[in-house]
Amino acid sequence: MTQETSGLFPPTGTEAHPLEPFLPAGALLLMLGSFPPQKKRWSMDFFYPNLQNDMWRIYGLIFFGDKDHFLLPGKKAFDRERISSFLQEKGVALYDTASVVRRLQDNASDKFLEVVEPTDIGALLRSIPCCKAVVTTGQKATDVFCQQTGAPEPPVGEKSEFDFAGKRMTLYRMPSSSRAYPLKLEKKAEVYRVMFHELGMI
Repeated sequence: MTQETSGLFPPTGTEAHPLEPFLPAGALLLMLGSFPPQKKRWSMDFFYPNLQNDMWRIYGLIFFGDKDHFLLPGKKAFDRERISSFLQEKGVALYDTASVVRRLQDNASDKFLEVVEPTDIGALLRSIPCCKAVVTTGQKATDVFCQQTGAPEPPVGEKSEFDFAGKRMTLYRMPSSSRAYPLKLEKKAEVYRVMFHELGMI
């Protein structure tokens, strides 16, 4: 790996990942997206920061029966502190499958995201040895994960099993939380709820 592609000095026209992996000790589940949207779309300095992305509304519906649970009262922003505390308590780790990307268009669509440097997923998993499952939340994230681990790609809403470091693990392929994905928020939450139930997290 050269300095140019190490993330310290990403190639011209590319973006290095702006966040550190969120890896609580004892994490049972690792959630992997593709890459954060452009900073101009952020409502907080954390994962899934775009108000038009429904990940934290999905969590709010499942665990609190309220899609707005993780919104800051009276503000158009998610509550980073409340979200991170909740994830620490539940044992959910977060990162993305790309560490350096090139945006082919001025938007957050995976379709126009070129992965210049994929994340070392094995290193993430080794840092959270209690982890027993991974969830990918989009096609590009699923593609990168399966390429690195050899995990069979499950259909959306389903799961497969794979081996990592002598341990049998589960890969869940969940519907994208982007509003561009054609499924109602409540239906997405139902699919995610099954996963959390199977993992004993609710």
